[in-house]
Amino acid sequence: MEEYKNGLKNTRDILVELGLNPSQDDCIAVQHVSTIVSFRSSNLVAAGLAAILTRIKQNRHLRALRITVGVDGTVYKTHPQYPKRLHKVVRRLLPECQVRFVLSDSGSSKGAALVTAVAQRLASRKRQVDETLAPFKLSQEQLQLVKATMRAGLEAGLKNKGPSAVKMLPSYVYHTPDGTEHGKYLALDLGGTNFRAMLVKFKKGLQNNTRLYHKIYTVPLEIMQGTGEELFDHLAQYVSDFLDYMGMKKAHLPAGFTFSFPCEQTAIDTGILVSWTKGFKATDCEGHDVVNLLREAIKRRNEYDLDIVAVVNDTVGTMMSCAYEDPQCEVGLIAGTGSNACYMEELKNIEKIRQKKQKTEGDEETPETSRMCINTEWGGLGDDGSLDDIITPFDAEVDHNSVNPGKQRFEKLTSGMYLGEIVREVLLDLTRGGLLFRGRVTETLKTPGIFQTKYLSQIESDRLALLQVRSILQHLGLDSTCDDSIIVKEVCGAVSRRAAELCGAGMAAVVDKIRENRGLDHLNVTVGVDGALYKLHPHFSGILQETTRVLAPQCNVTFLPSEEGSGKGAALITAVMSEDIDKYLYSMRFSDETLLDITQRFRKELVTGLGRDSNATATLKMLPTFVRSIPDGSEKGDFIALDLGGSNFRILRVKVSHEKKQTVQMESEIYDTPEDIIHGTGTRLFDHVAECLGNFMEKHNIKDKKLPVGFTFSFPCQQTKLDEGFLITWTKRFKASGVEGMDVVQLLNKAIKKRGVSADIMAVVNDTVGTMMTCGFDDQRCEVGIIIGTGTNACYMEELRHIDLVEGDEGRMCVNTEWGAFGDDGRLEDIRTEFDREIDRGSLNPGCQLFEKMVSGMYMGELVRLILVKMAREGLLFEGRITPELLTKGKIETKHVSAIEKSKEGLIKAREILNKLGLEPSADDCIAVQHVCAIVSFRSANLVAATLAGILMRLKENKGVSRLRTTVGIDGSLYKMHPQYARRLHKTVRRLVPDCDVRFLLSESGSGKGAAMVTAVAYRLAEQSRQIAQILSEFSLTTEQLLEVRKDAAVFVLLLCVSQYLDSDLCI
Repeated sequence: MEEYKNGLKNTRDILVELGLNPSQDDCIAVQHVSTIVSFRSSNLVAAGLAAILTRIKQNRHLRALRITVGVDGTVYKTHPQYPKRLHKVVRRLLPECQVRFVLSDSGSSKGAALVTAVAQRLASRKRQVDETLAPFKLSQEQLQLVKATMRAGLEAGLKNKGPSAVKMLPSYVYHTPDGTEHGKYLALDLGGTNFRAMLVKFKKGLQNNTRLYHKIYTVPLEIMQGTGEELFDHLAQYVSDFLDYMGMKKAHLPAGFTFSFPCEQTAIDTGILVSWTKGFKATDCEGHDVVNLLREAIKRRNEYDLDIVAVVNDTVGTMMSCAYEDPQCEVGLIAGTGSNACYMEELKNIEKIRQKKQKTEGDEETPETSRMCINTEWGGLGDDGSLDDIITPFDAEVDHNSVNPGKQRFEKLTSGMYLGEIVREVLLDLTRGGLLFRGRVTETLKTPGIFQTKYLSQIESDRLALLQVRSILQHLGLDSTCDDSIIVKEVCGAVSRRAAELCGAGMAAVVDKIRENRGLDHLNVTVGVDGALYKLHPHFSGILQETTRVLAPQCNVTFLPSEEGSGKGAALITAVMSEDIDKYLYSMRFSDETLLDITQRFRKELVTGLGRDSNATATLKMLPTFVRSIPDGSEKGDFIALDLGGSNFRILRVKVSHEKKQTVQMESEIYDTPEDIIHGTGTRLFDHVAECLGNFMEKHNIKDKKLPVGFTFSFPCQQTKLDEGFLITWTKRFKASGVEGMDVVQLLNKAIKKRGVSADIMAVVNDTVGTMMTCGFDDQRCEVGIIIGTGTNACYMEELRHIDLVEGDEGRMCVNTEWGAFGDDGRLEDIRTEFDREIDRGSLNPGCQLFEKMVSGMYMGELVRLILVKMAREGLLFEGRITPELLTKGKIETKHVSAIEKSKEGLIKAREILNKLGLEPSADDCIAVQHVCAIVSFRSANLVAATLAGILMRLKENKGVSRLRTTVGIDGSLYKMHPQYARRLHKTVRRLVPDCDVRFLLSESGSGKGAAMVTAVAYRLAEQSRQIAQILSEFSLTTEQLLEVRKDAAVFVLLLCVSQYLDSDLCI
């Protein structure tokens, strides 16, 4: 009816056949109705088809679609207008789609045959694909064999008998967190092209209240492949930037270093780099300790101070991070770019540690002290050929093309770095067999690394349709069909499933070993997990967990993903390793706030000691020295200096001359002061000094010369003038009777006179004053003197107007603070430890010189010994073994502390010193002892810095300046000989008083030269006074002269009166 030419005729014929007699208008109307009905049909079909095409376009994420629509059916074929209307409406509805309509010539019967043919082709292809993928599908028997192989590898690696594929590296981590960790810790993480610095704050007892702050830095390629020094300098710069960012540049933080490269550890803070991986090639690093390289870089910057407590692998860090959340976590697993596991092994099973078995009677190992975390490095399983039965040709090809053929075979079967490459090799093989991509092998498909593991995770997603898989393949330059997409998805599934099952078999071996180690029928354990493969792949975690459950049925294993990764774990290891020692030494660590508080306490004591009314009760006696000037460069002459301050007595002859410039020549002799004299009578002591002086003068042919003598007497004295000093109290083990309260100059003069020696003692000075004067000779800005040796003390130039104990307000005078007694009134009780109190109780002067007992060399070694004894008794050191030598007072000296803290040979020295005490320390014992020494010596430097800061603030205030520039003269064996002391002291002082420019000047000649300088200055001042007196003598009148003047004046007055009288008479 709708034919253009015969439509009306056909309409009439049809209506007539129906028994109707239509008019012309009837035929036209019926034709119009037919048109409307068929038009509606084509429109509706067009709308439905448009929806389908839109769906296809959306699935393919295309802006424009080119597609062919196959069409069949009588309406479409026979209706004269239907196809045209349908095509037109479709193109109008979807103008962005180019649609071609193709009419099916043979109908659906041919299609059925084609479907059958396609089905046969697909079945054949599936059979070939299945055959290709069959080696990836592991049976339960094969997985049990892998588990057994892994277990054998673990056992072999623990033994110290030749190389093993599974390295089983000791981590020297003995404990997992127990939730009591607290404080601030720095975590540094280098594991790829990014370096991460993290500050972790733990609140005690609040596991869910951990704060983390971090910054990520990109390591440039030229740094990764430059020199080792450049790399670690770069890392030190990143740390500096992060500490600036956090406002913690001045804090002394313990740090953990996550270093995710193969390292051999001999201690928790030592990691020898075996070889670089992940694109790093920095020179002069392999075979070196990376912790030491980082420490040296930090030292070169000299901007901040870090205590690097631990270097850890990322697997160990992951376990520790998760153990903080779950105490049952004793296993760590990395399933990401690499693959590895760690777990807590019994120490008795680790033969390579060569654990000492000697224990005192009754001692028993506890679980907390008998385990160590082992980094399995299980990626090496199969390097010995033990996995050849499950390795496919595709695995072999991937291994052959890797940077380390024949190595890390297990890792190459399981890790994200290699899974994508295995998939590519399989796809390449299937394509060459004509089963994929129409048999076209593209350059893209031949490109190694093009198929990244992240694509496996995307392709295997349950939410991803085949068209999206096809889109991913097209993005990779692979022109695929939907059938291709199905096969690619199947290949990805087979490769990733095998990887998860192998990891599960390995994990089953680990947890079963832990269960058997502990003799348990059933084990509940948590595995901390990290890695993109585990976290991002849609099926990996489930398959891994199920495989572990099936292969280790007697273990209930919970897998806990690590939220913050290995960085938090490194901080926790630092906290755990520091915890055992820090429970003894925590109170020895001071923040800057605490140090400044100590500074303010000290300043108050300075003022108290300077007051006339308050001096008697002050701990700082602030003794006037009557030294009113430092050398000005004009001093000259020949002087003798006596120096008594310890077990040795020193005599010097000092010649100060002026030619072109001022020069000093010195001759000296050292004499022993025997113990019986030190503890005898004062008479014997000063007779000994006089005898030594006589011998010296005779030896140097100056017996007949009466030279000015300066006497350095390094004990607290009350002076009323320069050549007079009343001993207040003995210190430094001296106990000579009959001296305290007496003038030591008078006692010495009496002994000298008895010997017939000609000497003129012009000055008695403290060794601290002598140090200041010695340095003042070289730098006239020197106005502070400090001794940090066997004892400790300080002096400084105070304004005379502030010294109530001395008359006069003009000028300055050196004040001997005697700061060793700071705290004798209980002012420092809050920072004293049980060890300080034990030191004091066992001293010759209990309750006195408490500050000196906390900081000086006389007590430092003993302080360390007491701490070590306590730790050994609690089983934290030397396996609880205590020798008679360790229990002997004085067996650890301060010189030993200095030796142990040397950066390169300190641990060797620690072992030697401990061996002499009858101990056989482990590497970890030596590290702990070194840490104890560092804490004790650091506390000393910090306390001295706090008190020195008080003096510097006092000087700045006295001078009324906004910025103080001054020099501190310093002497003492602790300052000179300890490898870290001076640097720590300087750094802390500059941090506490940033508005002071302080130069520290070491006294090269000691306080003896200083005594000569005091004498020289006194001699110069006396000579100046004599010359002034001589000039002024002409103005002085004797009594006779004054009487004569009086007599003459009386005559003059009489004559004047007579004259006036005569004048008045004349007037009358």
